Amino acid sequence: MARIKLTLPSLFSFSAHIPIRITDVNYGGHVGNDAILGIIHEARLQFLQAFSYSEMNVEGVGLIMADVAIEFKSEIFYGDVIEVSVVANDFNRVGFDLIYKLEKKQENKTVTVAIAKTGMVCFDYSLKKIAALPNNAFEKMRVQH
Repeated sequence: MARIKLTLPSLFSFSAHIPIRITDVNYGGHVGNDAILGIIHEARLQFLQAFSYSEMNVEGVGLIMADVAIEFKSEIFYGDVIEVSVVANDFNRVGFDLIYKLEKKQENKTVTVAIAKTGMVCFDYSLKKIAALPNNAFEKMRVQH
């Protein structure tokens, strides 16, 4: 069976520390796949806030998630604190991707527990139409190498 394979960039521009709540844990005793989506959503909001943006206002346009891909690497448990590193890349006329690397400390080493990508599209919610990516947003969010 073919598996999703995400490529991580070498540089991330932002990170957030997100503690695992008991409500994130499923009947298997570890964090559920649905909770991972919530964790990356929280990291995305914090990433946007670092630029004084929100999902409803990025230089005057909103954002809508067009797609998501998650690779699960290791279990996460209640009490773990996940460091979520985020970077925007693959910019185009109407959007960009956000790449996420989720890591935890385990026995004095850092373990990658998941990696993810969300495709974000600029959206005018009042017109219910796709909008152009504002150049100021591109300039602020792109990583300079």
